[in-house]
Parts: sequence; structure tokens; C-alpha cells
Amino acid sequence: MATEEDKARLAQLTGQLLGYTERPLPGLSTPKHAAALAAQMVDSIRRVRYAHYIRDAEHSPLRADPSSDLFDPLRAAVLSNRAGDVDNANWLVFLATHFGKHTVDGWRLSRDIYGRLGMPPFWTWQAVSQDLPLFTQWIAQVIPLMKADGVPRRFSNHRKYESLDHIAGVVGSYVGWVLPLGTHADMIRAIHLQVGQNPRDTFAELYRGMNAVTRFGRLAKFDHLTMLGKLGVSPIEPGSPFMAGATGPLAGARLLFGVANLSSAMADQWVTKLGDDLGLGMQVMEDSICNWQKSPASYQRFSG
Repeated sequence: MATEEDKARLAQLTGQLLGYTERPLPGLSTPKHAAALAAQMVDSIRRVRYAHYIRDAEHSPLRADPSSDLFDPLRAAVLSNRAGDVDNANWLVFLATHFGKHTVDGWRLSRDIYGRLGMPPFWTWQAVSQDLPLFTQWIAQVIPLMKADGVPRRFSNHRKYESLDHIAGVVGSYVGWVLPLGTHADMIRAIHLQVGQNPRDTFAELYRGMNAVTRFGRLAKFDHLTMLGKLGVSPIEPGSPFMAGATGPLAGARLLFGVANLSSAMADQWVTKLGDDLGLGMQVMEDSICNWQKSPASYQRFSG
């Protein structure tokens, strides 16, 4: 249910979009189109706000216990971060991003991998990074069991083309990306020495660095890094919507600006400028434009 704050923001954003003069917005040809985009923006703001709630709220220790039905890798990441285990916090967000939260199965896949199928010790960052061959061997042994035991553990919609067969390669490439620099915190410090401590510049360097991670494309990198920022695990935020390689967001930008062949580079510039003028972060812009283009004349609620 929309709060009074959300209703006020909806009215404000609708007015701002209709009165925008910095660049023509042909995609907002009627007030209904503007209201539909504004509503998607408000939804995206609420999703960011919910991640901030997770960052700030108190959580039961069971949220970090994969033997419990209450296990939640994002809340577990917050608890690890509060305990000073930044490496494990990063690792949990990585698992949450790679497997995703399925609409029916929830976090079951993350829970079973991190929790070693209920057989401690768990696959924490320390355990995996210190003995990757053992993790790889374990994965090879349990995948046939996971495929045959009848337990529903599916990837989320954003990761629906992934497979259990690729877990070892994905995890191995992630560990191989981080370990040469030491820890996740060491990686951030190295980037700060290279480009300074601006959160947007740091995000961009991490985004480029994640090209080393197998099967982590544009959306996975963006989702992973934005979640690290929202949960307070890393001091980063996106400085643009990172349109290169995008599908829905780029289609939305082309529709909004009325340029069918708009390049990803120009879309990045124009969407970033619009977001800055509206006072909106780049994750909100990327997410809302992507959802808006699916139904540009009338608001439809989308999850995720």
C-alpha cells in the first residue's frame, strides 16, 4: 500500500517529468505516460528503501544460519558486516545475486550451497577461499543428488538461464578475482589508490573488474554491486545506469527519448542527466525505465 510520502513523491515526479525542458521526452506523450513512469520510479525508490531497512534493522541470528528456514543471505550479509567479517558479507551477497530469490523456492538454493546441504561446517568465504579444490570436489559430488532429491531449488528470474552445472566455474572465477588482492577490503583500498574514494568511481572500477567472473553479465554485475552499496557492505554507488549490454533499460531509454537507434553510451549520458535533475539514484533510473517500457501508457507493478 502506498504511503502518503509515496503519493506525494508520485505527484512530484509526474510534474517534474511533464515539465522537463532539458531534453525532449517524446515517450511521455500524455500525462498517463508520465504518471506511469513516475509510478515505476516510486516503486524503485521503495525497493531501495527496503534494502536500507534490511541494512539498519535488527535481525535474528537464525537469519545467518542455513540450517534454519529463516535463513536469508542478505540479512546474513548485514550480520556478517556488523561482526566485522566483510569478506563473508561480500560472499553472501554474491551468492544471493548468483542464485537469486525464486518467487516460490525463496532462498533455498543459496541456503543449500552456503549451508553445505545441512552438513556443517558451512561454506563461508573463509572455507571456500582457503580450499577451493575441496569446494569444487564437493559441488561435483552433490549436484547429482540435488538434481534427484526432489527438493525445489530454482534460480530467480534474473538468473533463470543459469544451471547447477556451472556453480563450480562461477565460484572459482569469483574467488580467483578477489584473492590475488587479498581480501575484499584490500580490493577496495587498491581501487581507492587508483581512482580515489568517490563511490561512483569505485563502483565503475569494480564493475569492470567483475568481467573476470564467469557468467556474470551486465545485469548480474549491476545487481550485485548495487546491493553491496545498499546494504552498506561497500562504499559504492552507480554513477550511471551502465547501459552497455542492457536490453530492457536501453529499450526504455530509446522509447523515452524518442531515438530508436540511441547508443548505449548516449543513453547512459541522457539517463544520468535526467536522474540527477530529478534527484534520483542510478539504480532507480535503470530499474524504473526498464519496467516502464513494458507498459508505458499504464502503470503495472513488477517485482524484483
